[in-house]
Amino acid sequence: MRFAEEIVVDEFLPTVRSLLAGALRERGLTQSEVAEVLGISQSAVSKYAHGDVTVNERIATDERVEALVDELADGLAAGDVRPVRALIEIEVLIRELEQGGDLLAQLHEEAVPELADHGSNFRVHDPESDLRTSERVLSSLRRGLRLLENASGFAGLIPAVGSNLVACTPDADDIDDVAGVPGRIFDVKGKATVPADPEFGVSEHVATVLLAARRHGADAAAAINVRYDPKLLAELTERGHVTAEFDEADDVPSSIGAALADEPDASVLYQTGGMGIEPLIYVLGPDAESVADTTRSLI
Repeated sequence: MRFAEEIVVDEFLPTVRSLLAGALRERGLTQSEVAEVLGISQSAVSKYAHGDVTVNERIATDERVEALVDELADGLAAGDVRPVRALIEIEVLIRELEQGGDLLAQLHEEAVPELADHGSNFRVHDPESDLRTSERVLSSLRRGLRLLENASGFAGLIPAVGSNLVACTPDADDIDDVAGVPGRIFDVKGKATVPADPEFGVSEHVATVLLAARRHGADAAAAINVRYDPKLLAELTERGHVTAEFDEADDVPSSIGAALADEPDASVLYQTGGMGIEPLIYVLGPDAESVADTTRSLI
């Protein structure tokens, strides 16, 4: 069984990121500048630009994909297009290609031939359905978790309370709209252990931070908590992230709101602890994979 969202996550996004990374490098951007624009690590940029990531040729050679990559590369390189607009434009294209009979729908039906014989009235390729939205979030979250599980040294970033990688739906309003790992991710004898598949409504702590950040203007749909270390903050700052401190001893949403009022572009939140409160860093990003990629860059 393979969901349509997995085609997007496993084939479309790596292909488009690879094309964009190469196009931006061709337009004179440095590796670090490309990483900042795409919201990924420099090591990921290197892999994309040097062809170390598998590219789906049918997606890469689609005229609409080629045209959008060229348009976004020109705009991003010149500073005329902000990353959030690029994200929206790519999302719009995904929705177009997911429509029944179009490219992503074709790839999905080829991966799951039984879909062609499915006689119900359920529109499996309706991009607006709640099921599609939820599965897209879960698929991205699973991929992000795989990146972390396979990252040697990630266990060293897990705090005593455990980590959780979470992601939310576009119109997330409460914890039930945020997916995460039941029971959190723990360091078990030096190995990061994910106890169960991600579900919606199972993360309270990190989900609360993500929702609070979104309500106060943060352009984020995913987050993770890692151990606090001034060196990690310095490295994140060096990589172009804006950091903001909040006080978890106070009301968390209000405290985060005050922090973002001072640093509206912050993509990293942190608190230095207190009586019975472990100091933590929270990395925010547009999706679970980007957050996982940023986290891996700290190892």
